Amino acid sequence: EGDGVAALGTAGRAAWRDGRGSASGLSGAGDAVDTVITRAGDEGDMLVWRFAQPVRHSPIEALAAALSGEIGDRLGAAGVMAALVDREGRVEAMTRALASRALGSSERDTGMDMATLLATDADRLRFAREGSGGRPLRLLPVPLEPGEGATLLVLLDENEVPAVDAKAATHISGLVALLPLGLALVGRDGRFLQINEAFLRAAQVDPAAPPLYPGDLVVREDKAAIADAVRRVAGGATTLTADMAIRLKDHPGEPVVLTIAGARGLGDAAVLLSLKDNSEELRLKREVAQATKMQAVGQLAGGVAHDFNNILTAIIGHCDLMLMRHSPGDSDYDDIQQVRANSNRAASLTRHLLAFSRQQTLRPQILQLPDVVSEVSILLKRLLGETVKLVVTHGRDLGAVRADPGQLEQVVVNLAVNARDAMLSANPTGGGTLTIQTRSVSAAEVKRMNSDILPPADYTALVVSDTGTGIPIENLPKIFEPFFTTKEVGKGTGLGLSTVYGIVKQSGGWIFADSAPGKGATFTMYLPVHAATAAAPVRGVRSPAKPMDTWGTGTVLLVEDEDMVRAVAERALARQGYSVLTAENGEAALDLIERNGRPDLLISDVVMPGMDGPTMVRHVRTRYPDLPILFMSGYAEEQLRKSIDLDNVAFLAKPFSVQQLAAAARAALATP
Repeated sequence: EGDGVAALGTAGRAAWRDGRGSASGLSGAGDAVDTVITRAGDEGDMLVWRFAQPVRHSPIEALAAALSGEIGDRLGAAGVMAALVDREGRVEAMTRALASRALGSSERDTGMDMATLLATDADRLRFAREGSGGRPLRLLPVPLEPGEGATLLVLLDENEVPAVDAKAATHISGLVALLPLGLALVGRDGRFLQINEAFLRAAQVDPAAPPLYPGDLVVREDKAAIADAVRRVAGGATTLTADMAIRLKDHPGEPVVLTIAGARGLGDAAVLLSLKDNSEELRLKREVAQATKMQAVGQLAGGVAHDFNNILTAIIGHCDLMLMRHSPGDSDYDDIQQVRANSNRAASLTRHLLAFSRQQTLRPQILQLPDVVSEVSILLKRLLGETVKLVVTHGRDLGAVRADPGQLEQVVVNLAVNARDAMLSANPTGGGTLTIQTRSVSAAEVKRMNSDILPPADYTALVVSDTGTGIPIENLPKIFEPFFTTKEVGKGTGLGLSTVYGIVKQSGGWIFADSAPGKGATFTMYLPVHAATAAAPVRGVRSPAKPMDTWGTGTVLLVEDEDMVRAVAERALARQGYSVLTAENGEAALDLIERNGRPDLLISDVVMPGMDGPTMVRHVRTRYPDLPILFMSGYAEEQLRKSIDLDNVAFLAKPFSVQQLAAAARAALATP
């Protein structure tokens, strides 16, 4: 673009004229590139254009080249010798002055062991080549990378030289600024003499207001420790490089490592400080820790929901059995109905847990988001009340999505109720405005977002925004966690947004929250556009139909490891006319089949200790390949899809009622 087009034109004309042309540093939508243009062809009537990104050297490679060139010569003229030493202690580059003193020649030979060039005599360091008559040296190792065994910049000067002159100090200052590691020079009075940009970034300090002392960087508890360490090193108490953990004043929760080394022969500098910019590393650590915690909580939630579903199955089943013996006029009838209603409320809580852990059973359909919003708009107007205004807008050319419409309605309701509460808490009388938008998002637009999370694809977006108080910035990373709520005690379970998150993720989508304090909150949900292809039927797994008559005949083998669930299911099936055999695990079920022969229907839990349900069914199918199977489980059908991917299999999710069990059994027997 711009100058790049003109440079390409000039290079092309040069190639036609001279047979070759080139242009470098061209910039466009991506990184800078170089191009070489060559005239080719039998008649010289074609141009071959070659584009390539220039080779980028790392900061350490650039430093090696600088030491071998003019900067190294300037350091030598100032009396400072320098070498770049790798993790193995071998020389990668050295200045001409160091080669002349250590090797006796200006020809620099890399790859040698740095230790072989030096010798110690009576606690004095000299060049091995010069022997005991050589001048004493001072050595300053500067680590260029974090951790032990890092690449070192080794600086040497002669012990008799008390200080470097102003010209050398200028060269050293330039060298400190060039190094890729955060470095700072401290004088004998404990004040900063020089701080490079990398050090300021690592310390998260405003360059316009740099600190005066190292203690200004840290929390009050660490000031004495860092001041003492700098004072001891500046006084020559130690010449070793030492690391200490400090807590930065503005970010006390994340300790960082500060490296302290004595500086000799560097003018007024007495101490060299090194600080690594680990903000990106800390961010990644926090994200990994958050993801690990959410995964662990999700697994816990799924396990709790599974066990709770077994308990609710027994409670609801016994309520159904008692209701069969009582008529609506009985004194106990209303109490039993109340127990059953509360059990169903508890079952909805387990569905929230399964939604968060992405383990609920979904019934996805191909649908349009405006249709879902229209279905739920009437309910939203009642939920929002008279003081909150609802605004709904739909974009054009919206792609269809594949999701469970009931679950998407729950997503919209949960977000709307949270928005209503936020707006009414900010202004109880004036209310606010809730805006629901749908729009199309192309893959090109996603690429322009430059998001590290959202993969490029075509999406249909659902945006829910309000005019409430907004979400505090410190709460944004935690709002999708289960049981996290900012409402008063007793006014929120903390499962609303975690349920939304689970539904969206299980539907293959992404959800993001954005908020500015005092300006409301915006939740944006991206669902991938469904490809317009014929949907392939799911092999072997089907949902049970609901026949009108639930009575049946025949022998049913019931396999369930939970005693309470097995007992209520046995009674329910027996009341429907079936002859019921029960087993507490897969091994016992195989023994019953061996003794009693083929049952008419096998009903089994999926997850059991020892032999699980699918393994038992595979053994039974070797003898009775057409035996109908009804699996039941407190886990979601999608989670168990791989293990129950068998022919002629139906699935019943716990908790279920007596009527649902009877209907599923009749449907399984009626299927050819």
